[in-house]
Amino acid sequence: MATKTKPKPKTARPAASLAARRPIREGRIGSQISYMKAPGIEHVFEVGDNVEVFCDHEKNNDRVRGWIRGIVVQVDNKMVAVQFRSNVFLTDGWMVPDRILWYPLVSEHIRPTAKKSMKKEIPLY
Repeated sequence: MATKTKPKPKTARPAASLAARRPIREGRIGSQISYMKAPGIEHVFEVGDNVEVFCDHEKNNDRVRGWIRGIVVQVDNKMVAVQFRSNVFLTDGWMVPDRILWYPLVSEHIRPTAKKSMKKEIPLY
């Protein structure tokens, strides 16, 4: 014959406060991302900046791989979107219809263009 035993009543443990369960990082702001090692960003890009990008593009109706000028159209915490005036291609050969390529912020294939001096020299007559 089987004997039935009563289950032991569970004792309620005092709930620890949220602060005691999770340590709070001091100085952390909103949606800031914490990294194990902070990435070394050489350049800070903003929307509207002129940049040069190393990619496959059309030049004189030929497909070449090299540096081409573009304009930054979007920036987020990891990537930069650059739009071009001529056709650009992915590395597997497909043309990008909207002419926008995305690059990581720390990519060696994107660099700011050298600023030209706005001052025009007046020639002597």
